[in-house]
Amino acid sequence: MGNEAHDQQYLKKFHAYTHIKFQKHNMKSLVLVILTNLVTIYIFTGPLSFLYHHSSLSPHDANSIMQELNSTKSQLLATHSLLFELHYRLNSTNLLVQALLIDLTRQEDKQSNTNQVTLKLGNDESTISDELKFSLGPHKLPFGHSPKIGSNEIHTPIGASCLRFHEELNQYMTYDIGGECPIDDTLAQRLMLKGCEPLPRRRCHPKSPTGYVEPTPLPDSLWTTPPDTSIVWDVYTCKSYKCLIERKDKPGSFDCKNCFDLQGEEKGKWIFDDGGLEFGIDQVFASRAAGTIRIGLDIGGGTGTFAARMRERNVVIITSTLNLDGPFNNIIASRGLIPMHVSISQRFPFFDNTLDIVHSRDVLSNWIPDTMLEFVLYDVYRVLRPGGLFWLDHFFCFESQLNRTYVPMLDQIGFNRLRWHVGMKADSEVHKNVWYISALMEKPMT
Repeated sequence: MGNEAHDQQYLKKFHAYTHIKFQKHNMKSLVLVILTNLVTIYIFTGPLSFLYHHSSLSPHDANSIMQELNSTKSQLLATHSLLFELHYRLNSTNLLVQALLIDLTRQEDKQSNTNQVTLKLGNDESTISDELKFSLGPHKLPFGHSPKIGSNEIHTPIGASCLRFHEELNQYMTYDIGGECPIDDTLAQRLMLKGCEPLPRRRCHPKSPTGYVEPTPLPDSLWTTPPDTSIVWDVYTCKSYKCLIERKDKPGSFDCKNCFDLQGEEKGKWIFDDGGLEFGIDQVFASRAAGTIRIGLDIGGGTGTFAARMRERNVVIITSTLNLDGPFNNIIASRGLIPMHVSISQRFPFFDNTLDIVHSRDVLSNWIPDTMLEFVLYDVYRVLRPGGLFWLDHFFCFESQLNRTYVPMLDQIGFNRLRWHVGMKADSEVHKNVWYISALMEKPMT
């Protein structure tokens, strides 16, 4: 029964569309006949008509010809007006047909989504929320089959691992449409860290900060602590930037513990080159022709200080980071830089051979499973252009892993070594046998 109803709806659309196409064909035929007649009249009564008459004309004949020419001119003007009107009507009809087809397609899309009450989630057939169902689709394309997509419908992508956490996913997609989104940043980030990335889009408005003010203009914004009114603090342990800055003096472990203090340790990063593990930006730049380092990525860049240093040198760096109990993405944006809220698990959203430099400090290290790390390193290679730089900054691991696992892994990827330094972590009494690798490598030109 469902198929018969669908066929009847399709036949109705087809007959309607065929009828309109037939009308358009008749109009085109009418226009062609009119033009043919006009050309014939013009040939026999226009300026070339003397070829079909005697060369000597009487005054009466000349007056008659002039009258015919004037009449033909009037007819041409009238025909031109008619053609313009027909052209206008054809365009209007075409737009109407397109609008009707789009409306019909949308109605079918909504109907198909309404009828789809289950979705295979993992190994279970589980009911999903209506909003998640509408978000995921499939959605019919308004103009039918697209050769670019190879289909007449489009699906909204979400991470494959999302389907294993359907209870949390349903919770994330539960809200008032058009209203304010729940304060569920922690839930969203937990899903991302489980591999549910990208998350589905939502139809709600995030909560806005109270008393928001315009950001500090560049270049002062690069080293200015933003106002507290630029943040929605609900999900964080600290409720002010003062608290985040003072966290560096408190016991306990925090992600990027010192990096919110823009006038402290952050201010001196990547300025000096000690010839060992600490590389300076200017020394790195010296390995390339002037002006050829222009765009890049900083993986897990904290509060964006590396991007700020590069911005001072007219280089655009996108900083990937998560908000791990702190507004990392917000402070990067407040500094006038570009944050990207993604985890290390996600494929870098850049095309092959496009970036001049990729940098990472402390993030790419032995906490990442070896196989996953290998995929990440190959992805770094993929997005770098030939001759592009990979700055691996303070990669840490245990001494036993250094030559057995990570040096062979890095060599296998295929980078050329420009600088390579290995050294023991300074506080080795606390972290025994922990070593660093700092390396500057390039993607081969061929």
